[in-house]
Amino acid sequence: MHANDVVVGERIDEYVLRFRDLADEQKPREKIIFQGVDSLNLAELVAAILGVGTKKEDVLAMAQRIVKEYGEKAIAAEADAQQMADVLSIPLIKACQLVAAFELGRRFFASHDGKAIYIRSATQAYEYLKAISYSAKEQLRGLYLNSRYEVIHDEVISVGSLTANIVHPREVFRPALEHGAVAIIIAHNHPSGSLEPTSEDIAITEQLIVGGKLLGIELLDHLIIAKDKFIRITDRIGDE
Repeated sequence: MHANDVVVGERIDEYVLRFRDLADEQKPREKIIFQGVDSLNLAELVAAILGVGTKKEDVLAMAQRIVKEYGEKAIAAEADAQQMADVLSIPLIKACQLVAAFELGRRFFASHDGKAIYIRSATQAYEYLKAISYSAKEQLRGLYLNSRYEVIHDEVISVGSLTANIVHPREVFRPALEHGAVAIIIAHNHPSGSLEPTSEDIAITEQLIVGGKLLGIELLDHLIIAKDKFIRITDRIGDE
């Protein structure tokens, strides 16, 4: 941990450090002014965008929770402010601020020859998505690929226990049709730490394989990620 990193909620001599207790020069926006933007960690950058918190949660605590629960890559890819607000239980205006900030970054990145990301194995998919293992909520993510296995879209498909009622094929394949993807990798975390697929996990995977064949969009993999390890559900399913 760097000397400038701020840990919100950690007890120091039985005292909880809160945003209002920080010296002015340690607050995110002031750090940008006096120390430069590269001195801020990711949560502090999010806090600088949000500006203020709510009556229930100070801005740094909110920012750290957002980064932890949603995941770094998912935040950057999210374009639906309402979904972000609902998933994280934050005010819609806060979600709009984040969506707008990352959309600005995406557009700048796209216009400056950003380096493409290619995923050709389950291990590479895991490395890209492993941050979801730290989420306290079950999260289903979709990686949408073109014919060269380049990631062209990354989406949080659903949050909450995976059931056939929640994870409908149209929710999985809609982004693929919108972005012209030819293949999909999906992954979800098990907050319990268990890697054992449930009957619902297997049933959903089988349903998506069939749906993908009808649409001409291949489901390459379905991973379960938990505590720095993963399995492929597709290994448990015979060739259709």
